[in-house]
Amino acid sequence: MNNILVSLRHELHQHPELSNHETVTSERIAQFMRQFHPDKVINIASTGKMFVFDSGKPGPTVVFRSELDALPIFEKSELSYASKNGASHACGHDGHMSILSGLGVEIAKKRPLQGKAVLLFQPAEEIEQGARDVVNHPEFEKLRPDFVFALHNIPGVKKNIILLRQGSFAAASRGMTIKLHGKTSHAAEPENGISPANAISELIRKMNALAANPDNFEELTLLTIVHIRLGELTFGTSPGEAEIMMTLRAFSNHDMRNLVDKAEKIVSDICKAENLSFEISYCEEFPATDNNSQCVDIVENAAKEAMLDIEYNKQPFRWSEDFAYYAEKYPACLFGLGAGTEQKPLHNPDYDFPDDIIETGIVVFFNIYKSLLYV
Repeated sequence: MNNILVSLRHELHQHPELSNHETVTSERIAQFMRQFHPDKVINIASTGKMFVFDSGKPGPTVVFRSELDALPIFEKSELSYASKNGASHACGHDGHMSILSGLGVEIAKKRPLQGKAVLLFQPAEEIEQGARDVVNHPEFEKLRPDFVFALHNIPGVKKNIILLRQGSFAAASRGMTIKLHGKTSHAAEPENGISPANAISELIRKMNALAANPDNFEELTLLTIVHIRLGELTFGTSPGEAEIMMTLRAFSNHDMRNLVDKAEKIVSDICKAENLSFEISYCEEFPATDNNSQCVDIVENAAKEAMLDIEYNKQPFRWSEDFAYYAEKYPACLFGLGAGTEQKPLHNPDYDFPDDIIETGIVVFFNIYKSLLYV
């Protein structure tokens, strides 16, 4: 195990930063990477950085991506390197950064013989904004990547197993907020107002029925109601305003579009029947992460070269990843790295990335790199 990279991860773990505020994290990575003399360092998307190793010769441009941001989760642990600031790397981005930094170490020893390798440290993955900002950034568009690769650690899976899937690897999701507008009245005279209470009840019933009916969709879809607000905290008023928030989730972009269309029609029909006006807005929109078949084959060959066990997922993961924005525009593959059957789940306050899978991530990335650029 590389003690330098483990120490780097522990340092990053101890000083997590939230999405779009990863300034210290970004500078710490830059400080580490400078000693390996990348040919170019590019600032991108608020706090993001790209380190370019350029052969100066024709060949593919290959991007390897890691995330910079942490989560607003208070860490519960007795670790000597536990978070000091109230946030935590409860998704393992500290480990992903250490893996990508380790790839930089190896590339510096065997610089590309053709094309260029780009190590991308991306901000704001947790709020889906980061990848979208990167792919639309002029510097990234100028690169015109031929391939984009990333990994994510997967708790509950035996350590060092590589998880692959052709097509959708992770689900599409989006947050849907529905605001209902009626008319407030005295609680003693509800007939003089227009209450959205019945509409909220109908929305809950019909939205749950929509997602639960398998005949509506080709693959699994989920609709999770996460928040409801109706009226004010007073016994003297019949409410005139309400808000309901829900997460929509689907394994495919086609099913997501279908789910959105059907959900919006339910809102429109109910509000028309209840004489309400309404607004619908969306946030944290993640497309499905659709892996390119050639890229999946490249990862599989890299894992076989390292003599690692490989498993193909039968279904996409239910969680979402903003890596999907790269996959929409470029040949790309997101793959899983088993983090251990006893490993705490992602986004838990006692989660800690296992140091002993760092080397495995580096080896797979480096084998991908060699197959494309060191030939």
